[in-house]
Amino acid sequence: MITVVIAPDSFKGSIPADAAATAIATGLRRIWPDADLRLRPMADGGEGTLDAVLSRGGTRRTARVAGASGAPLDAGFGLIDNDATAVIEIAQVVGLTDAAVAAAPVERRSTRGLGELVRLLLDAGVRNYLVGLGGSSTNDGGAGLLAALGLKLADAKGRDVDPTPAGLAALAEVDASVLDSRLAHAHITIMSDVDNPLCGERGATAIFGAQKGVRAEAAAELDARLARFAALTERAVGRSAKDRPGAGAAGGLGFALQLLGGRVRSGAEVIADLLGLDAALEGADWLITGEGRSDRQTLLGKAPFIAARRAAAKGVPATLVSGAVDRDALPELGRVFAGCHSLAFGPATLEDCLANAAQLLADRAEQLALLFAAARAPR
Repeated sequence: MITVVIAPDSFKGSIPADAAATAIATGLRRIWPDADLRLRPMADGGEGTLDAVLSRGGTRRTARVAGASGAPLDAGFGLIDNDATAVIEIAQVVGLTDAAVAAAPVERRSTRGLGELVRLLLDAGVRNYLVGLGGSSTNDGGAGLLAALGLKLADAKGRDVDPTPAGLAALAEVDASVLDSRLAHAHITIMSDVDNPLCGERGATAIFGAQKGVRAEAAAELDARLARFAALTERAVGRSAKDRPGAGAAGGLGFALQLLGGRVRSGAEVIADLLGLDAALEGADWLITGEGRSDRQTLLGKAPFIAARRAAAKGVPATLVSGAVDRDALPELGRVFAGCHSLAFGPATLEDCLANAAQLLADRAEQLALLFAAARAPR
C-alpha cells in the first residue's frame, strides 16, 4: 500500500489549505482507493494559520475587539494545549480583507484590537501565545497593541497620543510603568519569515508600506515617526528590538512583540512541528505540497519549501502542485522538488482557475498518481 503525505498551503484567494489537501486526496484515491493518505494542511504564519493549527485539535473562539479602522469586529482565535496556548492570526484582527479597512487610510489604522485580544486572554489565564504575522493592513509599529496593554503615549503637553501613524506625529513621551505586568510571564512565539528591521530602507514602511496604502511621498515621514516611537519606547521598556530581524514584519508588529520578549521563528517550521509533519513522513513514499503561486520566494521559507525539506530529511521525494509556477524559477525549484506542476490543463482565465481549484487539484493529483505508479511498476 502506498503512503502519501499531503501538505499544501492555502491557494490564496481560491481555496484554503485543508480543502486543497482534501482535493488532492480525492484525485489520488481515483488511482489508489486504499492508499494511506496523511493530510497535513500547512501555513506559514499568514492567512490560514489558524485553520492549519486547529486541523489537528483545539477550539476556535471569537472575541469582540477593534479592527484596524477602529470599527468593532468578531476576531477568530484558537486555544490549544488544553486552553493553555492561544493561536492568534493577526489577519483575523487587522487584515487587509476587513471591509472597513478600505474606508480608513493607513495613517489612521491601529493594532489596538490585537492588544485588546491579548488582554482578554491574559484575563483568562493564558500565558503562551503563537502569533502569526501575515496579511496585516497596519503600519503603526505595534503602537496600538502596546497602548492597549498599558503603554502610555503622550505629546509634549502630556496629552494622550492616538496610537496610529498619524497620531505618532505628536509623540514626545512614552511611559511603560503601567504596561500589563502579566506580560513578564508570557511566552510569545512570533511566526514570520520576514527578516526586515523596523525602519530604514529595508524597514516596514519602505518595503511593505505601499501594499497597505502608504503613499510614496509620505513614506519617509512615516518611517521617521516609527523610528522616534521605537527609540522612546525602547528607552521606556529597557529593551532593544527595532533593528532585530523580523521587527519590520506586519507593519512593525514584529518590533512590538519582540519588545515584549517574543521570539521569532519560521512560521512554516512552527506549523510543521504542531502538525506532526515529521511523524507523518515516517515510512511515507511521497509528499505532495503546493500553494497559490510558486517562484523563487517559495525557497525563502514558505510552507512548501519547509515541507519538502522535512521530507528530504526522511528520504521522501516531494512534488509541488501550485496554481501557477514561475518558469524562470524552475531551475532553483527543481533542486528541491521532484517535479513542479501548475493546475491549468490548457488556456484558462484566472477567474475560472480560482473558481475550480478543487477540481483542478483533484485532476492534477490523479495524473501525477498515474505517473508515480508507472515509475514504480516492476519491469
